[in-house]
Order: sequence, then C-alpha cells, then structure tokens
Amino acid sequence: MLHPKSGPDMTTPRLQLHNSLTRRKEVFEPADPARVTMYVCGPTVYNFAHIGNARPAVVFDVLARVLRRLYPNVVYARNITDIEDKIIAAAKEQGVEISTITDKYAAIYREDMGTLGVLPPDIEPKATDTIPGMIAMMQALIDNGHAYAAEGHVLFNVPSYAEYGRLSGRDRDDMIAGARVEVAPYKQDPADFVLWKPSTPEQPGWDSPWGRGRPGWHIECSAMIEKHLGTTIDIHGGGIDLQFPHHENEIAQSNCAHGNAPLARFWLHNGFVNIEKEKMSKSIGNVLLVHDLIKEAPGEAIRLALLNGHYRQPLDWTADGLAQSRRMLDRLYGALRALADVEAKASNEAVPSAFLEALLDDLNTPKALAVLFDLAKQANTATDAAEKVRLKAALLASGALVGLLQADPESWFAGMGMTPNINLEEIEALIAARAAARKGRDFKEADRIRDELAERGILIEDGPQGTLWRVAS
Repeated sequence: MLHPKSGPDMTTPRLQLHNSLTRRKEVFEPADPARVTMYVCGPTVYNFAHIGNARPAVVFDVLARVLRRLYPNVVYARNITDIEDKIIAAAKEQGVEISTITDKYAAIYREDMGTLGVLPPDIEPKATDTIPGMIAMMQALIDNGHAYAAEGHVLFNVPSYAEYGRLSGRDRDDMIAGARVEVAPYKQDPADFVLWKPSTPEQPGWDSPWGRGRPGWHIECSAMIEKHLGTTIDIHGGGIDLQFPHHENEIAQSNCAHGNAPLARFWLHNGFVNIEKEKMSKSIGNVLLVHDLIKEAPGEAIRLALLNGHYRQPLDWTADGLAQSRRMLDRLYGALRALADVEAKASNEAVPSAFLEALLDDLNTPKALAVLFDLAKQANTATDAAEKVRLKAALLASGALVGLLQADPESWFAGMGMTPNINLEEIEALIAARAAARKGRDFKEADRIRDELAERGILIEDGPQGTLWRVAS
C-alpha cells in the first residue's frame, strides 16, 4: 500500500503510527499533505535537562526527519515553558528575574540537545509570548460554560466535558487521585483544574479580566498550538508522563474552546527512561543530566542508546548500554573509514527499502538499526567498486534519517572532543615511529610504543590499509 508525498505521486510506503487516543496503530494521513503540523511539549526551563527529557527530543526529531522525507512542508513546533512555579521559586532563591533563569537554561537545553543531534524545531514558542492568546481562550471557555472565575482564579469545569479521560483511559476516581488535585473552596468540582491564578506583588503577573495573575501550566500549550499551528494539528507528542493530566487537560480546553474540534488527530507518547532498572528520582539520587553525560560520552552515542529501544517501550538506561552504543558506532564509523577513498553521496534514493519500512512502521528504530549494521557488515567485505559506492551512500543516507553518522570517521575515532588533552601530531608521530621499529624488526620498541599509546587511551589496529587508531571507548 502506497502513500502520496504530494498530489498524485504514489511512490512512498505509508507511515503507520500508534495513536494513543485510539490505542491502535493507524495509517497516518495528514489533514493537508502540503502542510503537516506537529507539536511536542518542550522543556520547563529552570534547570538542566535529564536523560528522560532527552528521549522525546530525540524520538520526535527522528519523526520530524521521516515526515520531511515524505512531505514537502512539515511545521514542527516544540515549546519553551518559561513561566511556572518552579521557575519562580528558582528565581527567588537566586535573587534574579525569571528571564535570567529561563534564558540561561533554554540556551543550555538547545545546546545539549544539539549535541545529541537534535535539529532545532521550525517554531519554538514561549509561554510568556502567548499570554493574550491564553486569556482569549479562557474567556471563550467561560462564555460557553466550560470554565468559571472564582476568587481571582479561572478553572476548567471537568464535568462539563463528557469526553474527559478518553486519552488516558482513566475513570473519575483515578483521575482525581492521579492529578493530585488541590482541594480548594472555590472549586465547583474536585477534578476542576486551574487555567489562571492570582499573583502576589512579588510574583510575575499579567493583567487580565480576573485580576493580575499568571497562567496554569495546561492552558499554555493549547494557546501556543492555536496561535502557531491552528485549531487541529496532525500530531501531538510528548512523554508518557504527560498523558495525564497535562495532555488530557489540553484536549478538554482546546476541544471546548473550538466547538469540539479535535486538538490533534494523532497522539504519540514515548516511554519512561529508568536508570539501572530503577525509576529516576531526586530522592534516590539517580537523576542523570544530559549536560553531564555529554562530558563522558559523544552525543551520538547517547542518541543511539536512546534509539536502541522502541520509543513506546520503557528504556532501561545503563552505563554498560551507553558503552555498548559507543562500540556500535565504532563499527559503523569503521565501515565508513574503510570506504574513505570511495566517492558517494547520501540521497533519499540511497536509503534501503528495509530501513525506511522499519521507520514507517511506528518508528521501529531497533529494526532500522539492524538494517544499518547489516549494511556496515556488507561494506566490510565488499570488493566490487560499484557495490562500495552503493553501500557507502546507503550508510550515510540511512544514518542521516535517524541523526547518526554525522561526523567524519577520523574525527570520531580521534574522540570527538571527548579527550581534550590529546595531541594528534604526537599520536601520528608515535605510530610512525612504531611502523619504523617494526620495519627494522625492533619488535620490543614497537611493543613499547603500542603500550605507551594504550596508556594514553589510544588503541591501534594493524590492517591492509596500514595502522588505524582510535580513542578507547
């Protein structure tokens, strides 16, 4: 079964995605193939991002790459939440304006995700730039009976929306317990959630019909989607932890503000990241920050470790798994280094059908990566010149589709900046001295040089192409 990229061109296999709303895998058909829209919940910028935050950034970066392969125009928005109680608390603790906190950590987030090969979204809206849209949406909800003002607050009235709970599949008691609802006398129903809340004089705030205040978290995304992408978008993504209550509340707000028009046609959620088989938690002390991990391992190795499991399944993050991902990339880059003298260009046509079909099957990255490693295996034994060109092009094109193999092989094996004290000229000189010693049959000196290189973290491999070296993983 085929899917048109645009118009009558029936050349591309269909993309199938698991829709959290319907709980089944469905063929993805955008409302407008000329403008495919996707929104993913981005970071709340008051601290460094942890590895769990990185998973949706990487997963939906892959999806955006696949969508751009299929459609001529993809508009991908990933927001920045820059007003929230944790941000206010951090700014108060440090004695600075909230923008000092948010600007700092938003920049770090972009840089850290970029190190993982995550491309910038097409649109990166900020919550603080969307306050007028939030106020207008709240007023519309009040006007149509789905929200109410009380004591400087605006609250969404959950019983007014019969479909509430459809996304998460929870009953009312579970929803109330899961949302950890605030018990407040101004609530008409215990499940009602805050759209607007008053600010004290020392807290950030904006003028509104209900007094000076600030938005609740959930209304932000609904307003940003409406402003930048429209009433109904094709895909809404995020981590499974956001499914309830955040995404459930987004649906309720947006649907009720827009005459029951759906907020998103497809909902995608990635699974949790656990650390060494334990839930990541500050109380346990096992929170892994991306900002720290990129000092220990190349960004591509971290990215590969996140893609080694299917995005919908929980992922167990381990130090061994990260080291294995680095060794796996050594194999891929090794195949490319062996093809250094082969001229080949990555192109859409160079991607093997088996690789593409794996990604089109609900982003089955484990299956796609198996195809990628098979290409490397073939490349290592290929002797025909044309076959080498095909395999190198396939490796490069397939890697690009998942954000891998973006470095020069020699740079990869030189450590990709992970060993700042390395002196390339010294290493090359030692390797040349070892080659001279071997040629002169001074094997004792050759072994001594090999040992010295090993002590510096440099592994050497003798082969038909001469001596190749790499930084030890």
